[in-house]
Amino acid sequence: MYVICLDLEGVLTPEIWEEVAATSGIEKLKLTTRDIPDYDVLMKQRLDILKKNNITLNDIQEIIERIELLPGALDFLEWLRTNVQVIIATGSFLEFIQPLAKKLGYPLIFCHNLEVNESGMIANYRLRLKNMKKKTVKALKKLNYNVIAVGDSYNDIKMLKEAHFGFLFRPSDKVKGEFPQFPVVTEYSELRNLISNILK
Repeated sequence: MYVICLDLEGVLTPEIWEEVAATSGIEKLKLTTRDIPDYDVLMKQRLDILKKNNITLNDIQEIIERIELLPGALDFLEWLRTNVQVIIATGSFLEFIQPLAKKLGYPLIFCHNLEVNESGMIANYRLRLKNMKKKTVKALKKLNYNVIAVGDSYNDIKMLKEAHFGFLFRPSDKVKGEFPQFPVVTEYSELRNLISNILK
């Protein structure tokens, strides 16, 4: 039996922080794990920028409400869910992803949490588990599942390595160049065909 673990941002939705950067005009918020592999370094930089610019969680949530899914993402996810069990494993946070979860039809999503102070500022973040994506795949394998994993960035690589089959979906040239062992897919139709062949 197969299970598919999908990243969220970059695979089904645009990158949240890139949207925040575009709306706020703060270029440094465009950086993602495609640019800075160390997630802790990246998040501390983001929180520092938010604090300096007085951007609250509510401000970010208003931006996220306006984010649309990537074209074709919902059809692809619905096809997946009729053929195989699906888990979305994301480095994002429950406080961010709720509007996107609604647009995706409330799939099972593993994510993290934010700590918010009395002023509505994001004070810190709490990982549910370090290396959660990789450990999710590991746990599924212990339950005798065959795992297919799809991601786009540095923080997906451990998950892809742990899975029986790993695919990069629209990665940056940098990620693609560093991890040539993973097939690169740019269209949902192509990814659907690859997964169909595995499931056969």
